[in-house]
Amino acid sequence: MVGLKPSDVPPPLGVKMLSAGTAACIADLVTFPLDTAKVRLQIQGEKAVVDAAKDIRYRGVFGTISTMVRTEGPRSLYNGLVAGLQRQMAFASIRIGLYDNVKSFYTGDKDNPNVGIRILAGCTTGAMAVSMAQPTDVVKVRFQAQMNPQGVARRYSGTMQAYRQIFHHEGLRGLWKGTLPNITRNALVNCTELVSYDLIKEAILKHKLMSDNLPCHFLSAFGAGFITTVIASPVDVVKTRYMNSPPGQYKSAINCAWTMMTKEGPTAFYKGFVPSFLRLGSWNIVMFVSFEQLKRAMMVSRNKIEATM
Repeated sequence: MVGLKPSDVPPPLGVKMLSAGTAACIADLVTFPLDTAKVRLQIQGEKAVVDAAKDIRYRGVFGTISTMVRTEGPRSLYNGLVAGLQRQMAFASIRIGLYDNVKSFYTGDKDNPNVGIRILAGCTTGAMAVSMAQPTDVVKVRFQAQMNPQGVARRYSGTMQAYRQIFHHEGLRGLWKGTLPNITRNALVNCTELVSYDLIKEAILKHKLMSDNLPCHFLSAFGAGFITTVIASPVDVVKTRYMNSPPGQYKSAINCAWTMMTKEGPTAFYKGFVPSFLRLGSWNIVMFVSFEQLKRAMMVSRNKIEATM
């Protein structure tokens, strides 16, 4: 078997939440430049961005990365990483770590829940996670979106300064800006991502195509990443545009979507699709593989500690 064996005892809630948060941080560290490139491509075309960028034009994910390195330096690829890691520890630990428990709650601890129950569980944990972690997402997106060509002052100088400045200028509403599109997006992402992974992995094991190990987790995560990107991309673009916008630019998330449709056409909703898939596909692979192995490693450590007591 490739990787650690599954534990005979189901991991407790604390192990699942800690494993999920840590695995998501590992995935963010690996894929953050792709996420930053995705954000830059998604906001390209906005007036404020055009004014700031002037002659800078992004073309494709790797073109965006090379342009950012050339004009802003390699550190620009990791703008907002601190807020991103804060977000994952608060966000993923809830939306992924709580998923099995919420699923069991809805089924009354019965085995083999139907797709509807899985979707409901995914929507529930996704909405719970967004309501708690939204300020970290706002700061992360704004850091990733801010352009820092040589000699141009930064919009934000640090993570804590960004929280303070947004609160000072925009109040609590500024820190929770875009909550509705983010809940919508993460309800879609969470139920698509977790339910797809759940069903693909279950089908692989049921038909004995693979055993419950790394290749199975890799394939399940890759499939979940592709399905999620196709479904969630339009909402993700609206969320990014709206959260990054200055006060007054859009009346609401719906107004933001309508403005995009009328001014840029329907293709605007799939801006940054390739980096979205590269990022979400690779993020899913790293996260789910790490999550499965971390859960098992923690259970092995737990059992060893209990055996010596």
